[in-house]
Amino acid sequence: MDSLQHIVPGAHGVVYALVVALGGAAGAGLLGLGLAAFLRRRSRSYLLVALALGALAARAGLAAGAAFGFVGVDAHHFGEHLLDVAMVALVVAAVYYARSVRPGVSS
Repeated sequence: MDSLQHIVPGAHGVVYALVVALGGAAGAGLLGLGLAAFLRRRSRSYLLVALALGALAARAGLAAGAAFGFVGVDAHHFGEHLLDVAMVALVVAAVYYARSVRPGVSS
């Protein structure tokens, strides 16, 4: 857990693990809801939102990988920023697509 001190200086390992686990469970739950909505609606905008929620869930996995030393500090930092950019791009694309499709047209 030496790498944990680089990510959160002074953090207690158990508390950090609980926060990451809670974030992972919440992210997985939201991903499940997003996938259920996509399977029900079958539209591109719902798919894009589900993918954005997948990126949110992946952030918890990245944090867990960094806490256990599987992911380096620099890769963790870069990966989280990359996932943030992906989430924003996917949500903006979903909103743009939903607003640009004519009513009654489904894809």
